[in-house]
Amino acid sequence: MTQPRSTAVICIAPRRLWFGLDWSELWHYRELLLFLVWRDLKLRYKQTVMGVTWVILQPLLTTLVFTVFFGRLAHMPSGGVPYPLFYFAGLLPWLYFAGAVTAATNVIVQHQHTITKVYFPRLLLPLSSVISGLVDFGVSFLVLLGLAIYYRAHLGSVAVLPAALLLAVSCAFAVGLWLAALNALYRDVRYATPFVLQFWMFASPVAYPSWLVPARWRWLYELNPMAVVIDGFRQALTGSAGPPVAAWAGAGAIVAIILSGGLLYFQRMEDIVADVI
Repeated sequence: MTQPRSTAVICIAPRRLWFGLDWSELWHYRELLLFLVWRDLKLRYKQTVMGVTWVILQPLLTTLVFTVFFGRLAHMPSGGVPYPLFYFAGLLPWLYFAGAVTAATNVIVQHQHTITKVYFPRLLLPLSSVISGLVDFGVSFLVLLGLAIYYRAHLGSVAVLPAALLLAVSCAFAVGLWLAALNALYRDVRYATPFVLQFWMFASPVAYPSWLVPARWRWLYELNPMAVVIDGFRQALTGSAGPPVAAWAGAGAIVAIILSGGLLYFQRMEDIVADVI
């Protein structure tokens, strides 16, 4: 006689602590996280003519525009680094950050029908958006390596790359948490997000070297985590001067504060999202 399969019973109750992540629960739903990442990747390129080629075309075409207008016409200094390599190295982490933040902003609203019917840790939704963007980043990164080889770039401290990527992922997740929670309550957040990201891009050294910023404003400028990330990528792949240790520490502290606040606010929103979404 076949024995009945045991069924796990999950008791959904209010949190006893104002702030507390159930790491065991997140680990229990790890397969769901992988499914959400895979679903994002499939939907992103479903019924597209060029498929994942868009992952390469977007940074390449943007690099071409920046090279022509900022490099050849405006003669923006690049510290001796070839313009295509200089701009591609700055665009790659920025495009990942902007794409991950945009996807995380809309992810709660996109899954509103699932949220109101099935229980699972809502934190998986913005986390899946941030992780799925890493696949596109990896493909574009191979192109960046090809450019570095073609231009015979003098590589800097390659060990900086993991730190810069970790900071970019953490910053995207932190900002995405805030915007995802706000967008679930106030739908006009998704319309404001592109303007915020556009302003943020010009406040980051994507189209210009960070050393153009006056010395008296550098301390304030380096509080922008993405400025440190972009300079870190250029340091590793072009051999240009990188951010000082104090800038890394300051950017890490800023991201930690934003992430902690985002987790707090997201958890508060999570308790009511099924009623207001």
